Amino acid sequence: MLRFSVLDQSIATEGRPQGAAIRDTVNLARHCDALGYDRFWVSEHHSHPTIVGTAPEILISAIVTATPRIRVGSAGVMLPHYAPLKVAEQFRVLDALAPGRIDLGLGRAPGSDGRTAHALNPQANERPQQFPSDVADLIAWVHGEPLRDNHPFGMIEAQPKGDTAPEIWMLGSSNFGAQVAAHFGLPYSFAWFFTDGRGGAEALNLYRDTYQPSERHPEPVSGICVWALAAETAEDAHFHFSSRAHWQMHRDRGQFLPFPSPDSVAKIDYSDSEARIIDGLHQKNFVGAAPDVAGRIRELAEQLGVQEVAIVTWTHDGDARRKSYELLAKEFGLTSDDARSAAAET
Repeated sequence: MLRFSVLDQSIATEGRPQGAAIRDTVNLARHCDALGYDRFWVSEHHSHPTIVGTAPEILISAIVTATPRIRVGSAGVMLPHYAPLKVAEQFRVLDALAPGRIDLGLGRAPGSDGRTAHALNPQANERPQQFPSDVADLIAWVHGEPLRDNHPFGMIEAQPKGDTAPEIWMLGSSNFGAQVAAHFGLPYSFAWFFTDGRGGAEALNLYRDTYQPSERHPEPVSGICVWALAAETAEDAHFHFSSRAHWQMHRDRGQFLPFPSPDSVAKIDYSDSEARIIDGLHQKNFVGAAPDVAGRIRELAEQLGVQEVAIVTWTHDGDARRKSYELLAKEFGLTSDDARSAAAET
């Protein structure tokens, strides 16, 4: 059975303070919890003028206290910035706040530029080489298991202990993450939206072909994260997507602009070459009326053979973003709070 989840990146929009983006993420999590989504993940980026979610562990804490059901996690913690013990302790605390509801998604990319990565951790350039061993240590500390023989920190334990533990996922947009996930027997999610799908099928096949079963995951568990925007009509969806297309065109040129409103984008007189780029972005993204978008997402998931799909959506208008998740939840047949309440009453 295909499961559907949400990735939110705390997007700062033109004309609003950045702090509002963090509060919007918490409010969106409440909304998606009520709609019946399986997980709600938040990202980690640094020194970015648009993606302002810098501390997923803090944001997760706020979300789990504001939601009753949905799993909440990171997508992901950029492990080379941090000592594995500290990450394990943070997520053990989160699991104590919401037992059995915490996901720990891990990534190797810096989520920033090289200078920022160095500011976060002066030894950051060394840590990617030891990423697999850091993952091994983290798995052991998160689950209260022994570290490898003769480990210098073998006597150290991550507190607080408990009967449950965060579910660890490996995230990536290349073959490396797929290989690490397969080696440790971890679930794996490919950032389809990050590469426009390039390398996705190869990484997922590599993950499944080289998977080494683990006690918690005897079989491989794979997912993708896609960018999608649905509305009542295709015209309305593409109107709101124009903000993302404009932003992405400039992002691809190395220009990180404030995320604009679709009304301001509509006034821009693009050159012929820019118009072709914008049109191409409208065509290749999952944008349109809800039945069409949902059908295309299901078709891709079936082609790839994944068990989970996470959806990330940017809009300048918060109501349009909430409506998109609402329409897709209906198309995917998710069980909302209202439906659960009605079933309980009968």
